[in-house]
Amino acid sequence: MIPTATHYKKITNQCRALFLDKMTDYGAAWRILRLPSLTDQIFIKAQRIRSIQNLEEQKVEEGQESEFIGIVNYSIMALIQLERGVAEQPDLSPEEAISLYDKHLAETQALMTAKNHDYGEAWRDMRVSSLTDLILQKLLRVKQIEDNQGKTIVSEGIDANYQDMINYAVFALIHLDN
Repeated sequence: MIPTATHYKKITNQCRALFLDKMTDYGAAWRILRLPSLTDQIFIKAQRIRSIQNLEEQKVEEGQESEFIGIVNYSIMALIQLERGVAEQPDLSPEEAISLYDKHLAETQALMTAKNHDYGEAWRDMRVSSLTDLILQKLLRVKQIEDNQGKTIVSEGIDANYQDMINYAVFALIHLDN
């Protein structure tokens, strides 16, 4: 069994490479997206994964893996938007964008390492479908927090939910990679 940190890095390197390729193709056009738009993009990806998991036949050949990678990348974009705010025009060079991507990924991986220690790698015994459901639950929580103008009484904020979605998606990708 590959150690979690090693496998996590392998998977997130694939996500990062795709992010860089898309930055080359599209630039930082995503910088104009408001947070609810990014949340909805992630929701669409998670719903598609759930549909793939439930359907016997799928009409589009792209599998779960590309959708989980999309969840990772859109969640990191959302964390960048939380930090930087929404731009009226694309305002990040590929170098600036990847620097912010790496910063938020490192913070998210540190959170995973701490939680993974405390939970004893419980995710290894979870099903990919359960990880999908947890991502959908986090999305519904984020939507509610957004509807509440970002205010919570006792709950963690939007950023922690995005980080959890990233980590659940990476865990799912690790399972699918095995």
